[in-house]
Amino acid sequence: MSVLKVAYIPEHFSTPLFFAQQQGFYQANGLSIEFVKVIEGSGRLINLLNAGEVDIAIGLTEAFVADLGKGNDKYKLIDTYVSSPLLWAISTGFNRDELTDAKQLEGKKIGISRIGSGSQIMSFVLAHSLKFTQEFSEFPILSNFKNLRDSVNQKFADGDELKNSDAFMWEYFTSKRYYDNHEIKQIGEIYTPWPSWVINANAESLASKKTEIKNFIAAVNQGIQYYQGHIDEAVEYISTNLDYSAEDAKEWTKTVKFNQNVGKAPLDWDSIVVKTSEILKLAGVLTDSNEVVSKRLEQTILKNNL
Repeated sequence: MSVLKVAYIPEHFSTPLFFAQQQGFYQANGLSIEFVKVIEGSGRLINLLNAGEVDIAIGLTEAFVADLGKGNDKYKLIDTYVSSPLLWAISTGFNRDELTDAKQLEGKKIGISRIGSGSQIMSFVLAHSLKFTQEFSEFPILSNFKNLRDSVNQKFADGDELKNSDAFMWEYFTSKRYYDNHEIKQIGEIYTPWPSWVINANAESLASKKTEIKNFIAAVNQGIQYYQGHIDEAVEYISTNLDYSAEDAKEWTKTVKFNQNVGKAPLDWDSIVVKTSEILKLAGVLTDSNEVVSKRLEQTILKNNL
């Protein structure tokens, strides 16, 4: 049985992946899946793909389109995983009385998980949407969600490797538990103007394991179909295995739309590639010419199915 290493972020969005495992869909497609949990975010997923440590990584659209647009050709974007936009919450420390609105963040320090991560890219999108002229002064790199929360609560001392920040951006429902327990507070929110999650494959893996990756896509589609028919089971799974209450998990299921045509329909090029890259250019994330960026994306993003 063929083994595929799949990197994923342990959030509610991973539920169909594990339903596919529980229901035997991978095994039925001749696959054994080795899941690699990544708590740091999409920047870390990209590093794993670059190093060939995983065959597949599933993460945020903007991080992968930005990276591919900058010229990385060590992996390819092969399909959409979540077709609904992502709601990014803007958070600061609960007792940061001086910060009550995202409009106050101009020139402030914004914590990010990694350079090139969705948390950094969406900060540029936020600055553009609010018409900041100064943007942000610094981007402390904090690796994971816990460090980001500690950073806005000023828990790091001078001389520490990790630095304090004024605010950070993370998915809303993942953040909500920490609003409820008064560790952090929300001072704004912003939706991605694009479908939020994509599936990516290491370029060498795609060449040598194309059939296996195609079968993985088929099994994921089955996992999504199972999720759609078993929402109550999804809520139970999320609240039992992940960091969410049943109430929050249920509310999240009302907002998310998985791609029910994974592996069956061509990529929505306009929404995934054109719209995303245009906004990344406006936000200053992609700085090369339109011609250069477009050529790179055409070479690394699959328009049609495997």
